[in-house]
Amino acid sequence: MTISDIWAKRSNLHSSGVLRGSRDMHSHILYGVDDGIPTMEESLAALAYEEELGVREVWCTPHIMEDVPNETSGLMQRFSQLLENYQGPVILHLGAEYMLDNLFLDRLHSGDILTISKNIILVEISSAGPPYGFEKILADVMYEGYLPLLAHPERYWFMKTEEYQRLQQMGVLFQLNIPSLTGFYGKEIRVRAEHLLREDMYSVSGSDCHSIKAIRFQYSDAILSQDILKRIPLLDNII
Repeated sequence: MTISDIWAKRSNLHSSGVLRGSRDMHSHILYGVDDGIPTMEESLAALAYEEELGVREVWCTPHIMEDVPNETSGLMQRFSQLLENYQGPVILHLGAEYMLDNLFLDRLHSGDILTISKNIILVEISSAGPPYGFEKILADVMYEGYLPLLAHPERYWFMKTEEYQRLQQMGVLFQLNIPSLTGFYGKEIRVRAEHLLREDMYSVSGSDCHSIKAIRFQYSDAILSQDILKRIPLLDNII
C-alpha cells in the first residue's frame, strides 16, 4: 500500500460528513456561565458551525461544581435567551456536567438535577484522581433512579482497563470527547480514546466545545483514519 493509498483512507471531521444527523451530547456552548463560550455572538457562531457539520441536536451541558456553582434556574433563564436568539435547524437541549463533589451530592439528594433525556446525568471527576467513595457515589446516582454518563473517561489517565470494565459492569455509560481522537489533549489521551473506541466502550460522543476557535481547529484541521471515523458513536440508542 502506498502513502497515497493510506491518506486516501483519512479525512477530517468536517469534510468527511460523518457528523451529519448526529447528536453532540456534551458542549459548553451556552454562553457566559462557565469556562466555555463567553458571549451570545460566539454561541451563535458555534451553532452555525455545528450546522455546517450537519449535527442534528446539541446538548448544552454547563459545569456545575463547587468552583462553578451554577443554579438550575439561572441556567434555564440563560438557555431561554439562547433559544430566543438562535434561528437555525439544530435542536437544542439543556443539561449539565456535574463534578462529583459535595455540591453534587446535595443536588442529587434534593432532586435538583438537570438530566440528559429523562434520567441520564452527565458527570465528571478530576483529572488528578477520583473522589473519595467514587463508586459509592455512582451507586447512589443509580439508587436515585438515574444513569450516570461519565464524561471523557479517556482523559482520566489514572484509570486502567479493568477499572473501566468494572464501571461499565456497574451500569455506568461512557461519553467520548471527539477532540480526544484528534490529539487535542495529547498523544496519550488519543491512544487511550482509540483503545476504548475499539473496545466498543462508548455509548455517546460530544464535542466538549468551549470555543468556536477550538471546535473549528479540532474538526476541520485534524485528520482521522476511516477506521476511527466509522467507530465514533454518533447516533446513540440511549436517548
